[in-house]
Amino acid sequence: MFTETNVPLQPYNTFGIVAKAHTLVRVRSVADVQAVAANAGLAAHPAFVLGGGSNLVLTGDVKPLVLKVEVMGIRLVEDTAKAWVVEAGAGENWHDVVAWTLAHGYPGLENLALIPGTTGASPVQNIGAYGVELQDRFESLDAVDLATGQTFTLNAAQCAFGYRDSVFKHAPKRPGDFGLAGKALITHVRLRLPKPWKPVLGYADLEKKIAETGTTQPSAQQIFDWVCAIRRAKLPDPQVVGNAGSFFKNPTVTPEQCADIIAREPRVVHYPMVDGNIKLAAGWLIDACGWKGKSVGQASVYEKQALVLVNRGGATGGEVMTLAGAIQTSVYERFGIRLEPEPVVI
Repeated sequence: MFTETNVPLQPYNTFGIVAKAHTLVRVRSVADVQAVAANAGLAAHPAFVLGGGSNLVLTGDVKPLVLKVEVMGIRLVEDTAKAWVVEAGAGENWHDVVAWTLAHGYPGLENLALIPGTTGASPVQNIGAYGVELQDRFESLDAVDLATGQTFTLNAAQCAFGYRDSVFKHAPKRPGDFGLAGKALITHVRLRLPKPWKPVLGYADLEKKIAETGTTQPSAQQIFDWVCAIRRAKLPDPQVVGNAGSFFKNPTVTPEQCADIIAREPRVVHYPMVDGNIKLAAGWLIDACGWKGKSVGQASVYEKQALVLVNRGGATGGEVMTLAGAIQTSVYERFGIRLEPEPVVI
């Protein structure tokens, strides 16, 4: 266990916001987490688990104990007639894991290429893109109880996955509730990649690539390359322009609510969901309200994609959240829709 004090967090959040951690512990093994739980001085403080910082807005210095997840390693743990099961350390870069699986002949994650962040954060957020969600490829995870140091394993049902949601984003409301927000640290994630592999192509941007290239039966590697190209064309590189990717969740509405909005705004971008509800494109709603390119201080709405807020240089967390709040108010006043931010705000 390696402990540091007054650690600059600007390199550890993709927004590039300046802040410090009062105390930071680098977690590189299960034993490191258990050592924190066993240390009376450290265990007395509330903990904040930090992965890649790609889904985070810092509004000041972080007083809780920061547990920086750096558990590494990728390996194939099972190869059956039905699937490959790959295990990755929670500190592994997610995109690197996707690339590793393809390079080793285990397709299935290609639609999730280039999503920023660490593997340990992927089930917390139930990341998703281009027709695939983490829950579609999830086998199980290992975690450590921050209070007791006990290890445990969860399957998909126990993770209670939802749209950009999981049990790790909810705190227990009453004794006996199963909420793990701030109570556990994920150390390893196992991914189940089905055999035979089937491409997932039912997404407008991928259909455009098929039309452009004339490739009706793309390989997993081709889909990976397409997804990377699409994301790079739409989204800014956090190493060049600070951002946390999509800032707001796409809201869901009933068919009746959608019909009412379409009656007023026929061009609204919407997608039917398997449960009968309709998903609206948050980026379209924000763009329709005229926010693209607008700023509060050094925080701006990205001119190529209204769903992304960016740091133009020196933006504070307060500026980011003021801009986000103004966007929420604007969208609600026009469409009656309340946008929910994706990033964790601390």
